[in-house]
Amino acid sequence: MLDRYARGFFTALFRPLVKVLARVGATPNLVTVLGSVGAAVSAVALYSWGQLFWGTVAITLFIFSDMVDGQLARHLDNQAESGVGQPRSHTERALGNFLDSSLDRLVDFTIFGTLAFWWFTGGARPMFGAAALTLLSLGGLVSYVRAKAESLGFDASVGFVERSERLVVVLVLTGFTGLGLNPWWWFGGVVAVCIGSVVTLIQRISRCVATAQRVHGVTDTMN
Repeated sequence: MLDRYARGFFTALFRPLVKVLARVGATPNLVTVLGSVGAAVSAVALYSWGQLFWGTVAITLFIFSDMVDGQLARHLDNQAESGVGQPRSHTERALGNFLDSSLDRLVDFTIFGTLAFWWFTGGARPMFGAAALTLLSLGGLVSYVRAKAESLGFDASVGFVERSERLVVVLVLTGFTGLGLNPWWWFGGVVAVCIGSVVTLIQRISRCVATAQRVHGVTDTMN
């Protein structure tokens, strides 16, 4: 949901950077890998030891690559159509989609996993750690349901809480917690996102079931 409303703003914000990256020969896949690895390493190195504010700053900077890589890919495609540079191959595009999806899961796992580790250990709040692990599981389910649905030809691009919403809420609350915000605000926000993720799961499954029933009904009518 957030992606649809913020896309225009971030496209304009990162346009100068995208042009520089294209000029120096950077590829979308390189940006994806560097950004994802940077975010994962930042989470392990900082969140695991309770550096919640600086961990959030570092992770946020690297996560922006998730927006830049797609914009860079579109920019390079537009240049190729205009006769500037070589068009990207089908293999390169397919690899990009694979890396983007797979590394997103890696980043999510390390962010929520290291937060859970901190709350179970130095943070001394096991209930908070359990909330982080619950959100990690629900986030994986939400993404899996959409990927599986699309692989079967269904449209599951609906949802109250998608990856962007999960990350924004958790990162903002984690950063402010690192600055002294009462940790219960963090816990309340994570619980709210967990509830929203369950709603999103129901929305996606319901849409697929409704689509299947509608197609089945049309087929029966034609027969």
